Amino acid sequence: MVIGAWRAGAQGQTTATFRSGVSNVRVDVQVLDAGNPVPGLMQSDFQVWDEGVPQQILYVDRGAEPLSLVLLLDVSGSMRKYVEQVADVARQSLHFLRQRDRVAVMIFARSSKVRHDFTDVLGEIAVDIREAVHDESVGSATEINRGLLDAAHYIDEKAGPGRKAILILTDNKGLNYKAPDDEVIDAMYAGDIVVNALVIGKGDMPEVPKPGRYVNPDFTHPNVFRIAEQTGGEGVKAEEARQVFPRMIERIRTRYALQYRTPENARPGFRRLRVDLTAAARTRYPNAVLRYRRGYYVRG
Repeated sequence: MVIGAWRAGAQGQTTATFRSGVSNVRVDVQVLDAGNPVPGLMQSDFQVWDEGVPQQILYVDRGAEPLSLVLLLDVSGSMRKYVEQVADVARQSLHFLRQRDRVAVMIFARSSKVRHDFTDVLGEIAVDIREAVHDESVGSATEINRGLLDAAHYIDEKAGPGRKAILILTDNKGLNYKAPDDEVIDAMYAGDIVVNALVIGKGDMPEVPKPGRYVNPDFTHPNVFRIAEQTGGEGVKAEEARQVFPRMIERIRTRYALQYRTPENARPGFRRLRVDLTAAARTRYPNAVLRYRRGYYVRG
């Protein structure tokens, strides 16, 4: 079921989410040990630093908050067979979601479109993913970052309270026009959105330009691995989507949400974050890996 087209002017959507002295800072955290999610952690198991200063954690959610998840599907020619693979496993994969979670489907190539608005009727999502393979209305190019910006704007407009995430399926191959990675990362920070990327086929990180070689800043190659890392998500490379998609849905769902007060007299601008386990928790999980966004914006 097609809800409607979406071509939002998401550029410049880097407005801060938090106002100094008023709001709490919320940090979505993934904790993995030997590649598996670590369940059952408590508030006393975490510590957080804001600009290097330890903060008192007020609350840790262990999955009770609802999730608003956008499945952002690259339907350019080379990706259609992988979207079909996702459709094959979509129904069983979405069983990892919980009551009150909502999922939307967006497709992109040259432009983007909302194929299915947020819904908790997950059977409809599985059907729509399969139908999306044949939707040619978004063109044939691959503007990955523009698709991500449109998804961020859509979440800002339509998502309810709770956690917000994007899972993008792409080969990470394309050329962005005036939509660099940093703009995408800022938009995700502003919307408190975590990006996760399932990169299929021969997709890989873009090559670093050779020293002395001119690169037009208006035309950039996307790096969804970097975008996922900076926003606290996960970038996974796989040969087949059907093998990895269910695991990624499960890992998106099994995350923690930490909250602490915005520091008093925090100046407007970007503030760096660091999250870790406490010493006691580290004795139980010495090799644990934490993923979380690298910071947030405060506005005046």
